[in-house]
Amino acid sequence: MIELTQQGSDILLPVKVVPKSSRDRIVGELDGALKVAVSAAPEKGAANQAVCKLIAKGLGIRVQQVQVDSGHASPRKTLRISHVTIESVRKFVS
Repeated sequence: MIELTQQGSDILLPVKVVPKSSRDRIVGELDGALKVAVSAAPEKGAANQAVCKLIAKGLGIRVQQVQVDSGHASPRKTLRISHVTIESVRKFVS
């Protein structure tokens, strides 16, 4: 089960990123995190940007509402999603 945390109007979402994949997609749950594959390489923040864009598209929100909160240089990251309900994120990740 993916552990979501609420901080004010923000939701923290743990993710496991697989860069340089054949395509951008949500893979599923892995060890309490959402596994995400992106085609971008982990260089100059390209993979981080691709992850934020993919999550924003899936939630139907602006990409500016999704940012990497921690783990910028790691495959394990925490995303901060602003101005959404925990229920909408829970529905998206399940």
